[in-house]
Amino acid sequence: MRRSLAAVVVAIASAMVALIASTGAAAAPLPVPHNFYDGIGAEAADPGGSLPGSNDWSCKPTAEHPQPVVLVHGLLANRQSNWTTYVPLLKNEGYCVYSITWGTLPGLSWPLSTMGALTPMEVGAQQLSVFVDRVLASTGADKVDIVSHSTGTLMPDYYVKFLGGAPKVDKYVALTPLWRGNHAAFAAESVEITKRFGLTQMQQQTFGKVCASCLEMAAGSDYIAKINEGGSPYVPGVTYTNIATKYDELVVPYTAGLVPGPNVTNIVVQDHCPTDYSEHAAMGASPVAAGYVLNALDPQHPRPVPCMVVSPFTGTPIG
Repeated sequence: MRRSLAAVVVAIASAMVALIASTGAAAAPLPVPHNFYDGIGAEAADPGGSLPGSNDWSCKPTAEHPQPVVLVHGLLANRQSNWTTYVPLLKNEGYCVYSITWGTLPGLSWPLSTMGALTPMEVGAQQLSVFVDRVLASTGADKVDIVSHSTGTLMPDYYVKFLGGAPKVDKYVALTPLWRGNHAAFAAESVEITKRFGLTQMQQQTFGKVCASCLEMAAGSDYIAKINEGGSPYVPGVTYTNIATKYDELVVPYTAGLVPGPNVTNIVVQDHCPTDYSEHAAMGASPVAAGYVLNALDPQHPRPVPCMVVSPFTGTPIG
């Protein structure tokens, strides 16, 4: 009897030790790199995979963070390459984090097969709709929050505005947004010329086969006109935060996404931190931009946004 009792005690103690060890391991924070291009290495190490901390379909939101966060990447990126900073950052904060790859072209081999945001954004919006429904079904949440970057700031708006996404989205955070369309690389001029000479269909059947979203994000495109129907890209009931950098070389002008509206906050990181030299890509890793994102997702518990020297191109703090 004593031996049996001792065995039970030992078994219980062993189980408690294992439970404590596993709990401690689960609670260990993930490293948060602040270098946008670390994502290339992550994709190379696990082609087509998901970053640790993301797309955990067993995750259940907490009372502190009841909305799961869906990350929407930009042009030529995917669910790994765009988000090596934000997946661990948000997971460490206690969010359920999900990241989609959208808009890849069919029939390509790796690594071209992993380059997303190339199809028409209407197609990407349909993919996002399916993905959000899966996230809501898995987590039991009523709504998601969206954090987006670059071209990924435009695509979800079609989902929210025209595919029934508005009741399913609470907060919509856009890094380097371009609601009014892009003038970089003569994009707007190209759209205007093709329309004037009746070449739009030819353009779509040539360059559009390779990067339909590139045509759609140009100022003056039919897509930009569509999402701005009624004079605004915004939808009532959704809270928007637009975060821009004045050093953006790919969204021209950088103010293209700073459209005023109700339930809208527009931020230029250099207004708070002049030493953040992040350009377009680096905004996906800048600690300054990340501070604004965290406050946008949890406005009831704002924290001071950091300021330091931030490197252009990578988003890495210096010093």
